[in-house]
Amino acid sequence: MQDLQSNRAIWLKGWLFLLIGLMSAGLLLIDNWSWRSALLLVLCVWGFGRAYYFAFYVIERWVDPSYKFSGLGHFFTYAWQRRRK
Repeated sequence: MQDLQSNRAIWLKGWLFLLIGLMSAGLLLIDNWSWRSALLLVLCVWGFGRAYYFAFYVIERWVDPSYKFSGLGHFFTYAWQRRRK
């Protein structure tokens, strides 16, 4: 698969991801409103965001600068192989 080159397409993709997240969170909260559900949803999004940051930025920047990941599947393969060594 070819890398996305168009700045407009990259921005559109980012806005669409945000829209998907906001709409799905809104629908979840409409379906099951409580402060507890809202807090758990916020913590879930924050936790997965931090895990994604760790998987790509932290590993590539500080743990193993020579290794580049192309996706989460690639990261899990790397982590599994590293664990087995």
